[in-house]
Amino acid sequence: MRTRPAAGDREAGMVTAETAVVLPVLLVVLAAAVAAVVVVGAQLRCVDAAREGTRAAARGEPVAVVHELAGRAAPAGAEARLTTDGDRVTVTVTAAVSPLGPLPWRVEVSAGATALREPGAGDGTTP
Repeated sequence: MRTRPAAGDREAGMVTAETAVVLPVLLVVLAAAVAAVVVVGAQLRCVDAAREGTRAAARGEPVAVVHELAGRAAPAGAEARLTTDGDRVTVTVTAAVSPLGPLPWRVEVSAGATALREPGAGDGTTP
């Protein structure tokens, strides 16, 4: 005599199938969230680095000091660029970030800050 499976047994199989379908989607969403946090963090570090460099340049610090201060606050491998226009100084920091670690996807983040040169500050070109 054959018996029919209980209703609970059929539902257990459905839960397993639903989990198998949803789990990859959850992993993709988690990876996207982690990548977003990494990119936003790098962007904020570029903003901080640009501000640090601009403050130093506005005080009349030498170019090497401006690059050193910006480099300390910037993400690894970032590039800082100092430009002057009359009494204004601008520091732009750019970095390439790999938000998913070893995967070959790179995102470039950049930030800039501008300030007026302080009265009596040197031009920053002397060592």
